[in-house]
Amino acid sequence: MKILFVLTSHDQLGNTGKKTGFWVEEFASPYYTLLDAGAEITVATPKGGAAPIDPTSDTPSASTAATERFKKDIEAQGVIKNTLSLATLKAEDYDAVFYPGGHGPLWDLADDGTSIRLIETFYAQEKPIAFVCHAPAALKSVKDMHGNPLVRGKQVTGFSNSEEEAVQLTNVVPFLVEDMLKANGGIYSKEQDWLPFVVQDGNLITGQNPASSSLVATKLLGELQK
Repeated sequence: MKILFVLTSHDQLGNTGKKTGFWVEEFASPYYTLLDAGAEITVATPKGGAAPIDPTSDTPSASTAATERFKKDIEAQGVIKNTLSLATLKAEDYDAVFYPGGHGPLWDLADDGTSIRLIETFYAQEKPIAFVCHAPAALKSVKDMHGNPLVRGKQVTGFSNSEEEAVQLTNVVPFLVEDMLKANGGIYSKEQDWLPFVVQDGNLITGQNPASSSLVATKLLGELQK
């Protein structure tokens, strides 16, 4: 199994002067779930090089077994500091793609042409494509083979409006994931705030929040093992 992980390169939280990036748990838990199952994982970003970690996700309150493992894993940390440039990679070389969240993707992956084409290619090749929390933002401009929004008519989830309100960033982010998915015709559903929730529609897998990251990875693994 060869799996491509795509992380954000964006590290500025709007005009707040604060930092953002990818959410550690949403990388670490799926990374180890898939790695321990024998997957060969490649990590890429739009710009290549070091992927920014959202500092809020790297705190004791956000700590999980997977994030603690990551902090002790010199090899994994080296991967994050030296990601490949997305433009150098081809969907044909991988069996699936996984997008961890964090607020960063709202600013770069949502409109990144390389990422958009990559997702469209994976989907056309009927390979699993998986997103968690804010990462469904990367689906914003992705089209299907007929030129329609990829999520139109599909069961999807992602970081909810109420969760965004809870972290007080509704007026900071460029758009709300829930609103965008609905506007593109997605059949959006959610669980209560912060509870694990994953939806699968064909080869499209989406998770609502950080607590859903391991479930998304498990679903992805199940697709690859069919």
